[in-house]
Amino acid sequence: MPADDRDQPKQPITSVWTRPRRGRREQPSLSREQIVSAALELLDAEGVGALSMRKLGTRLNAGATSMYTHVANKDELIELVVDAVYGEVEVPAPDGRDGWRDTTERCAHSLRATVLRHPWMASVAGELGVTQLGPNVMRLSEGMLALFEAAGLPTGEADLAVSTLTSYVMGITTAEAAWLTTLARHGQSEREWMESLWPAAEEAADGHPQLQVHYASLRHKDPRETREEKFDYGLRMVLDGLEARLTGTGDTGTG
Repeated sequence: MPADDRDQPKQPITSVWTRPRRGRREQPSLSREQIVSAALELLDAEGVGALSMRKLGTRLNAGATSMYTHVANKDELIELVVDAVYGEVEVPAPDGRDGWRDTTERCAHSLRATVLRHPWMASVAGELGVTQLGPNVMRLSEGMLALFEAAGLPTGEADLAVSTLTSYVMGITTAEAAWLTTLARHGQSEREWMESLWPAAEEAADGHPQLQVHYASLRHKDPRETREEKFDYGLRMVLDGLEARLTGTGDTGTG
């Protein structure tokens, strides 16, 4: 790296969480909470593509000045809304070595359900600013660390366990949310979509006997139940691996 580049002052990270709230002499006509609530309603109803500061201002019957008192731009607004959504996730209190698995399952299912209630999250999670600094994300991270530490993992490994679990939950749930968003855009239910897809899928599976058997087993199942079964199976595999580590029957290679 050239010396002149190294001497340049580093640019501060741009995030709603890394700057103080803007102050005003007079009481603003809108609170941050009102703005976030209205943005969440708009996102849930119409998706990320429909969100703009102008449209939100119209929805709130407020001018730009009132809104920009709290958020500098659309990215900061979404950071706030994403954190508000994470506030819906249940983080059970640690239940020691005996109850860690049940409490962790509850937390994982709550995280999945939260994202599926707000499927637009699939297109923004992890892409905007420093979302991990939001107070609700901090609460979630702290609570999950406590669950795994109470189960018997040391602090460093508990962090790895949290990362493994959340990566699984967010990975599979993001795909589910994207799928549900596509269905909503076409105005169809899962069952309607699958019924229209089956003839083409079965024709494509001709000559692939394993796929034919698999498709036949799914043909009359509720697609929602199929998604839940897949999620539960993967979650069990993740927790089985962690349980093996805790009982000393598995080796994670962490020393």
